[in-house]
Amino acid sequence: MPAQILRRRDMLMAPWTAPSKPLMIGQPQAALEGLKVLESGGNAVDAAVTGALTAGTVALLSSGIAGYGGHMVIAWPDGKVRVIDFNTVAPKNPPDRVHQYGWLSVGVPATLAGLDFALRKYGTRSFRQCVAPAVRYANEGFPLPESLANSIRNLYPEHFSKDPAAAKLFAPGGKTPEAGALFRNSDLGAVLDGLGRDNSAEAFYRGALARRIARGFKERGGTVTAADLAAYHAREVDPIEWRTGEWRAVSAPLTSGGATTLQALAALDRVKQTVGPGSGPKWQHARLEALRIAWRDRLALMGDPSQSPDPTPKLLSDATAEGSARMIRTAVKAGKAIEIATRPVEADGTTHLSVADSSGMLVSVTFTHGDGFGARVVVPGLGLILGHGLSRFDPASGHPNSLAPGRRPLHNMCPAVLFRAGRPVVAVGATGGRRIPNALFDVISRITLEGQGLRQAVDGQRINTTGGRDTALTGAWSAEDRAYLKSAGFDLQEAGAAVIQALAIAPDPVTASR
Repeated sequence: MPAQILRRRDMLMAPWTAPSKPLMIGQPQAALEGLKVLESGGNAVDAAVTGALTAGTVALLSSGIAGYGGHMVIAWPDGKVRVIDFNTVAPKNPPDRVHQYGWLSVGVPATLAGLDFALRKYGTRSFRQCVAPAVRYANEGFPLPESLANSIRNLYPEHFSKDPAAAKLFAPGGKTPEAGALFRNSDLGAVLDGLGRDNSAEAFYRGALARRIARGFKERGGTVTAADLAAYHAREVDPIEWRTGEWRAVSAPLTSGGATTLQALAALDRVKQTVGPGSGPKWQHARLEALRIAWRDRLALMGDPSQSPDPTPKLLSDATAEGSARMIRTAVKAGKAIEIATRPVEADGTTHLSVADSSGMLVSVTFTHGDGFGARVVVPGLGLILGHGLSRFDPASGHPNSLAPGRRPLHNMCPAVLFRAGRPVVAVGATGGRRIPNALFDVISRITLEGQGLRQAVDGQRINTTGGRDTALTGAWSAEDRAYLKSAGFDLQEAGAAVIQALAIAPDPVTASR
């Protein structure tokens, strides 16, 4: 494509040259199969769907085609952005309380609906083509990594052994598999093969397969019915965004975690002139406080915007950003933590894929079971590992994120795309549950506010908080930074961070993960 200047809305867009090569990063087999699609002429959506279906077969711990869902951000070279929302919903007659695992923790499985929707609307390949690698992995098997074999062994006594279909899948003959053993899921292979023949995921939600899934719920005491499956549809929604200078960060709206990341970025942007970007302890304090304020608001105000007021416009407003900045400036000047108390939030898991095709289309998609192996139950005869989306509701009543019929729960995933001078140049997302919004904040702020390149930003230090004073640090933090944060009143711990999977197509194509 020749270099050119285009206008979109009121923004003068930078000269544009198509990327020199397609890129994809994420779960290894998923990225491998997706790159094959890109190299054979498929677009970024084709590759993302192929990769997600593959990951749903081999990344047993973190995702599956019956996972509870996620969000996909699609960005075009001309500045257009769309978001596919495929979060789970609570059934019409949900349980009377929030359950962490088991059949009562399962909402309507939504991952497959979202992938099919995105492919039909914006892909160029058929569902039959995209699902073929997943069918192969399910039927022919793949060697179990040691970490996955260990997880199966550790979860078997308390979870898998209590669900007959899970016990059959994960411990055939009563023995869990060793690392390196070939893991096959022929029941899942048959389901995927049937969907491929239909060239659609429709039967999963409406038809004979859907009735078999609903029967599994009924027999095992779950609350999802055939009517709940039939009523489910993925949907296309508008993105949310934050801008600074020539940069524009775009993510998914509620019920994703994108608003939390963007709110923290907006606040930090307002204090950079007085505190000053860099690695000094006062800047680190400002970064931490921006996240704490955003998490305070997230945990108190956010829920499904179709059933409760959407606080996002206010939280991403200039007034809120400036109000937060004033609090941060005061705290940094005093060298003391802002008085914020929140309930600790625990969640882990997820799969993320970042994709760029040769036309410059970028896709950032995150999807999940939830915690490892989701609900830790399997649909009999179908090999479907179910996600535990209902566990993501707040257990308290009367909260915007309380469990209610037809409601979508909050989740932590926040796939994002960064634009520079009007052009999409970075696709970024992460795996790691509640740590995801903070990891995205760390990477995006370093790129947009500190001027770092992608690899430097991904390799940098990480802060993790959910609003309280407990603060997890990852990476090479200086003694000066640690001493300052301790003196400000923070309880510092060492902990792993979310794993970022990101790519940049300008100025040079590059991928980065950490």
